[in-house]
Amino acid sequence: MSSPAERYAAAREAQSTPETTAFANRQRFELDPFQIEACHALERGRSVLVAAPTGAGKTIVGEFAIHLAMSRPGAKAFYTTPMKALSNQKFRELVDVYGAAEVGLLTGDVNVNGSARIVVMTTEVLRNMLYAGSPALRGLEYVIMDEVHYLADRFRGAVWEEVIIHLPQEVRLVSLSATVSNAEEFGDWLDTVRGGTEVIVSETRPVPLEQHVLVRDDLLPLFDDRAGIATAQVNQELMRIRSFTGSRYDQNRRAQEYVSERHRGGYGPRPKRGGRRPVRSGNVRRVERMDRPKVVDLLERANLLPAIFFIFSRAGCDGAVQQVRRSGLRLTTVEERREIRAIVEERTQSLRDEDLGVLGYFDWLDNLERGVAAHHAGLLPAFKEIVEQLFQRRLVKVVFATETLALGINMPARTVVLEKMEKFNGEARVAITSGEYTQLTGRAGRRGIDVEGHAIVQWTEGMDPQAVAALASRRTYPLNSSFRPTYNMAVNLLDRFGRQRSREILESSFAQFQADRAVVGLARNVKEAEVSLEGYRGSMTCDRGDFAEYSGMRRELSDLEKKNRSDAQAPRSVRDKRLRKIESLRRGLQRHACHRCPDREAHARWAERYWKLKRETDRTRRQIENRTGTVARVFDRVLDVLQAVGYVTGERDDLRLTDAGLTMQRIYGERDLLVAEALRRGLWDGLDAPSLAAMACGLVYEPRRDDGFADPRSLPRGRFRVAWDETQRLWSELDDLEKENKLQGSEPPSASLAAAMHAWARGSTLDRVLEEADLPAGDFVRWTKQTIDLLDQLTHVAPSDALSRTARDALDGVRRGIVAYSAM
Repeated sequence: MSSPAERYAAAREAQSTPETTAFANRQRFELDPFQIEACHALERGRSVLVAAPTGAGKTIVGEFAIHLAMSRPGAKAFYTTPMKALSNQKFRELVDVYGAAEVGLLTGDVNVNGSARIVVMTTEVLRNMLYAGSPALRGLEYVIMDEVHYLADRFRGAVWEEVIIHLPQEVRLVSLSATVSNAEEFGDWLDTVRGGTEVIVSETRPVPLEQHVLVRDDLLPLFDDRAGIATAQVNQELMRIRSFTGSRYDQNRRAQEYVSERHRGGYGPRPKRGGRRPVRSGNVRRVERMDRPKVVDLLERANLLPAIFFIFSRAGCDGAVQQVRRSGLRLTTVEERREIRAIVEERTQSLRDEDLGVLGYFDWLDNLERGVAAHHAGLLPAFKEIVEQLFQRRLVKVVFATETLALGINMPARTVVLEKMEKFNGEARVAITSGEYTQLTGRAGRRGIDVEGHAIVQWTEGMDPQAVAALASRRTYPLNSSFRPTYNMAVNLLDRFGRQRSREILESSFAQFQADRAVVGLARNVKEAEVSLEGYRGSMTCDRGDFAEYSGMRRELSDLEKKNRSDAQAPRSVRDKRLRKIESLRRGLQRHACHRCPDREAHARWAERYWKLKRETDRTRRQIENRTGTVARVFDRVLDVLQAVGYVTGERDDLRLTDAGLTMQRIYGERDLLVAEALRRGLWDGLDAPSLAAMACGLVYEPRRDDGFADPRSLPRGRFRVAWDETQRLWSELDDLEKENKLQGSEPPSASLAAAMHAWARGSTLDRVLEEADLPAGDFVRWTKQTIDLLDQLTHVAPSDALSRTARDALDGVRRGIVAYSAM
């Protein structure tokens, strides 16, 4: 294996190749060694997996693949992302480089220039194109999969694996990932299924990251040693603060003065670590936290803006903005405020005034003009995009955001602030992981602007600086597959490849690859155990008879006696049966030849070791059996369900699709079988357009934990209620069938948003619909877009022209106002 120095030299040599040189000359920065190495691999016709920290410049490699495609007549490149917001952002960037005629965008609800040579799309769109055999795939030479670590997502991750497996072999794959601890394992799988893949890992941040803890109004370094996080020691002053729980902390001004001096351009001597020792004072029990406006003011005075505050709740983000507003803090100049207003008014000019009022536009604009904004999923997508644009242009100085901002959006800051080291995961409050910490703090430091980035953790009661330091220094972010066969996947595979070949394809998934690797270690353990078992068997050999049989009876007797003592509440019939078995074993032991052996207890000690190890080995063998062919077994169960409901027919190894199965090929989503079966049974025939929109919404909507059940009296009247009850019964029937076939089943559909969607499709005003939905505008738009996706599918797969027309009418009714604007 080559040394880092040799790899660096090879990378510099690679830069001399014509295409890499031409591309590098167009960039604002000199290419880093890992970027050059990846570009050279692409020039040699290889696929690449690039794993590097946030902000390191991974996308440069994807852009080079596009450059290669555009240098070859007729060649195409697809750029896939996990989110529509990322797709929109990348589309605009590529249009700036190659022009609108050469770049397309496909995100499900947007279709712009789909036949272009460069097309940006969500990963689901590409998966659907592959299954449909789309003619747009002709000439495709490169696919860039941005944020490929998304394949670990338990809801959508399987799509990434489907694309990787089904892409034509001649297509080169550019996989861009955050830093993961098992990049080599993932790269080995890519090389197995795609061939010719080079793994390029960089853990070097282009902008160094300084780590701090904010204690009251004192900014203290997290580490004593600036030489490197890997060997650094936790700042002992922080440890002393921790040890003096219930003490008042005397401010350490030297650290703050040092930071301020550096960001004014000075390079004064670094202050000595430590500072004045915390002293006990009266009955003070904890270190007081600064108010958010004061933290913002401190960062401004220390020249540490722009900053992103990560707050793990939407309400917390909105509340933080209001706190800053009430404080009167203003971070912008007159000229900046004028520019902010001009940009916002231009971007929102197509929205109606009454809708702007409902959306809180005027307060939002006032906050933007102060240089402060929130960023979370509850915001209207268009508002989020404006916040991103203003932050990138350094007009908005502080953004209070949820963790979704860490997922690829281009919003680097000088400073990232974490107010807490735990978050609510939907069920309980849990500590953030080292991978999450790395993703969040990775936003700090703007290449070409900042000498260093800053990550600040605000002191909280009970904080352990050692635990924070461990998060900051560890890079354990494993990439684990979430792949599982779906009904749509099964019918598409069966139609294209047949059952046996489909099983082989599924066994090539990353999920099975990881399971098989685990099996190798387990099998080694079994082999070693078998040697030990043979030795134990020899040591317990008795010349009087079969001691293995005798010791087995002893073990069974001991287990039954323990159970009898602990299970005193068992029914009398069960206890009597157990007692009869115990008595029988006792008699059997007394009659056994080994019972009278003088070395019986010595043999028994070896037998005890034998049975203990055998039990562990049997458990390991079961693990191997469960992991071997896991994905293919689930596929078989999915086919059994499909055969039971009539979507496939034939013998086990000669299955083929029925007409219903052919329809399911074009139905994508979590409830593919439920949708297909409802269409086949005609459950939605006769629905009007608003009712069909409400039905589609009920199938895609995932209720919040506190939603409860929709009041039946609030549901749309007439045919909808009958159709909804029939759909619920169908779900129950299919759920029972899935569980009979050892599949996981699904959550019941929820009508919580159905009435609001019905009203929206019927033309109700935004304020009335949002009041009915009890949702922020951003959430309503998000669920509406998913409703649109399903309605669009229904226009193509509906079994009757009447239902197809109703679906189109429903689309027109739903795609209006802020929903239509947010699709732009």
